[in-house]
Amino acid sequence: MTFMIHSKLVSSNRAFDSALTCTNLACKECECREKYTSSSFPNCEKPNRSLLGSLREFWIGATKMKRFFQPIQKEGSSFKKPTLSPPSTNNHTQNPEASGDDNNNNNKKKEPSKFVTWNANSFLLRVKNNWPEFTKFVETLDPDVIAIQVLLTFDSLSFSIMGFVLFGKSLTLVNVGSGEMEVRMPAAGAKGTPKNQGELKDDTSSSREEKQILMRAISSPPFKSYDVWWSLSDSKYAGTALFVKKCFPPKKVSFSLDRTASKHEPDGRVILAEFESFRILNTYSPNNGWKEEENAFQRRRKWDKRIMEFVIEISDKPLIWCGDLNVSHEEIDVSHPEFFSSAKLNGYIPPNKEDCGQPGFTLSERKRFGAILKEGMLADAYRFLQKEKDMERGFSWSGNPVGKYRGKRMRIDYFIVSEKLKDRIVACEMHGQGIELQGFYGSDHCPVSLELSQASPDSDQS
Repeated sequence: MTFMIHSKLVSSNRAFDSALTCTNLACKECECREKYTSSSFPNCEKPNRSLLGSLREFWIGATKMKRFFQPIQKEGSSFKKPTLSPPSTNNHTQNPEASGDDNNNNNKKKEPSKFVTWNANSFLLRVKNNWPEFTKFVETLDPDVIAIQVLLTFDSLSFSIMGFVLFGKSLTLVNVGSGEMEVRMPAAGAKGTPKNQGELKDDTSSSREEKQILMRAISSPPFKSYDVWWSLSDSKYAGTALFVKKCFPPKKVSFSLDRTASKHEPDGRVILAEFESFRILNTYSPNNGWKEEENAFQRRRKWDKRIMEFVIEISDKPLIWCGDLNVSHEEIDVSHPEFFSSAKLNGYIPPNKEDCGQPGFTLSERKRFGAILKEGMLADAYRFLQKEKDMERGFSWSGNPVGKYRGKRMRIDYFIVSEKLKDRIVACEMHGQGIELQGFYGSDHCPVSLELSQASPDSDQS
């Protein structure tokens, strides 16, 4: 008897993918995960991974996944629940005071000058599975600001597991189980009520446990030297966070493109921090999708229009715009231009030729992105320094190592800076390499860093 497992999902995530048949994370058989996650997740053609081991063992493992976030305890020690920070009215978490050494190291700097952006593809999952490695990276690089995208990756959902059972020479499709999974790191608030997108949910035992795990992680070195602001999603996969060293308190933090502090963007896509001489914008730009639909092409066009209006409106002060921008501007920004240009979803071809291809690499997206840079007088920090294609370290996203997207890579995570800051760019680097996702810390995106030189006292950047 042979089993092949496939799941009919409303949404999916990387952890659950390990139990599925799809070699990519956006199987067409699953109602298209693409519309729930970044453009970096391409579409696969067929489920083609066999389940090894008994069906019973698989089902036990699948049902246990609902509680896969467990506090990590040291051997021989009793577990002590951490003290959680009290609710804050300004949407950020006050970490314990930074050490004297940290303050001494930064007392010569007036403003942040070293930055990191990272699409963690579920921040809580990274805390659970990849925190020691990411902690070491942060300790080594010592950034002043850390911008995170995708705090959570899946909705509360119901799913069924369908199996093909081989009887003689005939395959019979049977339902072999069902279950539910829930949002990780959702915004605070009871079901059916308005949510507080600046606070983590903690009104259930599972959400309290998850919040405790997260707070323990960010209350330990080196993260205890940072304050953190959250913009969380109500029930979807997005959400952003901004960590700023305590010695560089921003003048103002807001959570929408209209710069209203109390208002958050849907899905928590924006955090804007203002300092004395510049602003930093952390965004998780929406996926373009594959079709002319409200939740795909139309949504991305509206987003690009709002970004254009924003960068023109705030030209009074230099801008650093970072995050997963979900677009590869030029052919040099993808590993295989012809592959991405000809990509299709289930053979569908959009009516407008400029909308054809891999989300993030359609001609229409690339043109709009170029127009935003031009009208906003903005520069791509990485491309300003690196003019040539780098097949080893020149991409921030890498496709699933198994399947047709193996080795297919894109640069969709950026630091975009105002032209006035261009001459201060010291370094801008992608910190992952190779098709085996070295330096990605469990995500499918690697961290990207930017370093600026300190502004001279007599310089005029505003």
